[in-house]
Amino acid sequence: MNAVLPSPDTSAADTRPRVMVLFGGRSGEHGISCATAGGVLRAIDRDRYDVLAVGITPTGRWVLADDDPDRWAIRDGRLPVVEDTLTHVLLPQDAGERAVRVIEPGEVPRPLGDVDVVFPLLHGPFGEDGTLQGMLELADVRYVGAGVLASAVGMDKHMMKVVLTGAGLPVGPFVVVPPGAFVRDPEGQLERIRALGLPLFVKPARAGSSLGITRVDDLADLPAAIATASEHDPKVVVEAGIVGREIECGVLGGRGGARPRASLPGEIVVTGPEHAFYDFEAKYLDEGGVRLDAPADLPPDVVERVQDVAVAAFEAIGCEGLARVDMFVTPGGDVVVNEINTMPGFTPYSMYPRLWETSGVPYAALVDELLTLALERPTGLR
Repeated sequence: MNAVLPSPDTSAADTRPRVMVLFGGRSGEHGISCATAGGVLRAIDRDRYDVLAVGITPTGRWVLADDDPDRWAIRDGRLPVVEDTLTHVLLPQDAGERAVRVIEPGEVPRPLGDVDVVFPLLHGPFGEDGTLQGMLELADVRYVGAGVLASAVGMDKHMMKVVLTGAGLPVGPFVVVPPGAFVRDPEGQLERIRALGLPLFVKPARAGSSLGITRVDDLADLPAAIATASEHDPKVVVEAGIVGREIECGVLGGRGGARPRASLPGEIVVTGPEHAFYDFEAKYLDEGGVRLDAPADLPPDVVERVQDVAVAAFEAIGCEGLARVDMFVTPGGDVVVNEINTMPGFTPYSMYPRLWETSGVPYAALVDELLTLALERPTGLR
């Protein structure tokens, strides 16, 4: 479906900030990004903001997209996809310029108007990992969420664990398998990994939505698990299994330099016997196989500890805007950080918005707060 080309708004009376809702992308999380965009497009206050929907196709084309939220819904287990509309979007080329242009076949580029802020709803590499953020920084364009460094650190589970450990935060035992290392020296890598014990979780270092993750209960299955993870990322992280409840906490940046805010924690409970853990299907395609409890049934002192660790992790990587911090709470009440997600799933049914809904911030208000934080943030070094 070709998107209808909006005309540039030249009315002096219209002072609404213009928001580019950007989604899709080249990663394996393309469809989830589109579904996230559907939720935001539905919730954003059109009386307060002028909205421009831009999709990135799986091949990397930036196209003018349909801003109808229903177009980006998950239907019958099928994820939406950004298709090439042949109406390609050109971003500002100079710092300080905010004009977006479009080019159609056989036509010269034409102006589409200025963009005040970008809401990048991309998950995974080439969108959530600092690459897109760097491009927006070069153009001095404001955007929602973490900057270049925090996005890159949050995306790379290896570097994230290094940074969080350096900040004194509790992180579980892990081993990094560099690109090609298991092929060159399988016995040496196996010896390093064996020390972690069983079960193991084998993950691509730079992928999200549980893509490419395998639970390993027998070391004989390790080579296949590493091969599966390597399909998504040549660098692989192997983590020791941790006995504990899977707890998540949302973090929201503070206004005017105030400290970040933590939501009430939530808990993931996998109920479907076909899921060994909270995998991709359990997250997005099998609603009956998982239960998201928000808030989690935790003692008040553990709730406070979870919130403190979540904010500390957010600050440790220099995050901005939003993040979801995933943790384990052990039977003894210890809190262990699993990972931090700088652009968490953001459909109305995703854990991050649900945590804030439980904490008194409805979905539409959360979208507005994130845009407010982005618009008040200066461009350049900060």
